[in-house]
Amino acid sequence: MAGFWREYRENWVAVIALAVVSLVVAAALAAPLITPQDPYDLANLNLMDARRPPGFVGSGGYAHWLGTDAQGRDLYSAILYGLRISLQMGIAAGAVALAIGAALGILAANAGGKIEPAIMRVVDLQLSFPAILLALVLVAVLGQGRVPLIIALVTAQYAYFARTAYGAATAERQKDYVEAARATPLPGRRVVLRHLLPNCLPPLIVVGTVQVANAIALEATLSFLGLGLPPTEPSLGMLIANGFQYMMSGRTWISVYPGIALIILIVAINVVGDQLRDQFNPRLRR
Repeated sequence: MAGFWREYRENWVAVIALAVVSLVVAAALAAPLITPQDPYDLANLNLMDARRPPGFVGSGGYAHWLGTDAQGRDLYSAILYGLRISLQMGIAAGAVALAIGAALGILAANAGGKIEPAIMRVVDLQLSFPAILLALVLVAVLGQGRVPLIIALVTAQYAYFARTAYGAATAERQKDYVEAARATPLPGRRVVLRHLLPNCLPPLIVVGTVQVANAIALEATLSFLGLGLPPTEPSLGMLIANGFQYMMSGRTWISVYPGIALIILIVAINVVGDQLRDQFNPRLRR
């Protein structure tokens, strides 16, 4: 572990990205403690404070340092609560998609026979469709809400994990120690858990990091289009959508600040994922 961190620190950009991700996660978790307003509580909102510029002192007696949105929500508070929602959706969708995709990929590689082509043809067919298009169709059918959105995100992303797990498990399956283990009376699940799964985890972790960022971007896109979370849950995509109609009138802060927060989070997670990919793949190491 010490050697892994020592190698990670050699890339100062990745270190900054990891610090940014850690700071964002900490701020999102501590949002109820470090924000002046709960954007979910309608009793705290005042429409007279709507669309106020940054630095405005509202009716609550505190300054809105990033301004307010069209519902009178303090934008700083709404962004931190929106980050909580974005992280929750991204991590939940990524974790479920990883579990389903890894199980299918390893099952296909280990079972062989007719099961292998049957699973992988379905995976390849799904990979041929754009993820955003598939998510749009599923959300339109299932409706708004966290559960339908997670189902849509998982369905759009599990194939990436399945393909990655299948490739890694297929490479490990052909090695001598796995063949020797399969020749013993050991149960098949034990061979999978002790030999195939541990060697599939490094590439799955890398793909998982990238897919969490993609899930956050997909959720923001769907919420921006009005097909994601309901308006009562101000995710970053919803905050950007709320201020989009006011861009031409000069009230750019309503969309710009949530957009900056979303970009910083996605870029930082992707940089961390790229560094993990370089470290887990010996061919990419400097």
